[in-house]
Amino acid sequence: MNDEMSLWTLISGASVLVQMVMLLLMIASMLSWWMIVQRTMYYAASKRNYQLFERQFWSGVDLAQLFRKSVSKPALAGVESIFVAGFKEFTRLRQQSAADPDAIMQGAERAMRVAVAREEEKLEKYLPFLATVGSTSPYVGLFGTVWGIMNAFRGLANVQQATLATVAPGIAEALIATAMGLFAAIPAVIAYNRFSSRMDNLLANYDTFADEFSSILHRQAHAKSRQQDENNG
Repeated sequence: MNDEMSLWTLISGASVLVQMVMLLLMIASMLSWWMIVQRTMYYAASKRNYQLFERQFWSGVDLAQLFRKSVSKPALAGVESIFVAGFKEFTRLRQQSAADPDAIMQGAERAMRVAVAREEEKLEKYLPFLATVGSTSPYVGLFGTVWGIMNAFRGLANVQQATLATVAPGIAEALIATAMGLFAAIPAVIAYNRFSSRMDNLLANYDTFADEFSSILHRQAHAKSRQQDENNG
């Protein structure tokens, strides 16, 4: 490739508007890749934490002991935060005198739903940005291309004899904007689809755990209620 058609020469020779479009797409691409790496690590850690806690939960450990172990950690996330929220509310309501078992369960389930919603917000972080980059970057790049080609053909008005060598650099520099738009969009779309699928799987696991945990708490709440009735009888 000669110097006139080198990539850097084409970019530096583009109009200011096309250069701004290229800069915007480059920034969007860099941010997307940073978010892709961050989300990949976050989802992998969330899956590991879910599998680890699920093994502990179903190992037969005492729930109160598991609760104390969980709350002693500096930060809670994922399914563990759902467990802590549900068990904490369940314990608080059950300690009240003449607490109705159904009211206890409603409070515990409500606390777990709030915890699941908070985890969903964490899982959705950065996904709207990736979706926006994936859907708009090609059009932003196309805008830069159209503008660059328009300027290239406008420049032909000042040329006595139009040849391919005359118009090729202008068209080439314009097409770079489209290429950069696709370079930013394709990884963002792939990452968004993959992360959305992983988020749905994790949320389904969280909902399943919340339902199973509710069944355990339901048995404990009604068992205590029956015991109190027998003692009163």
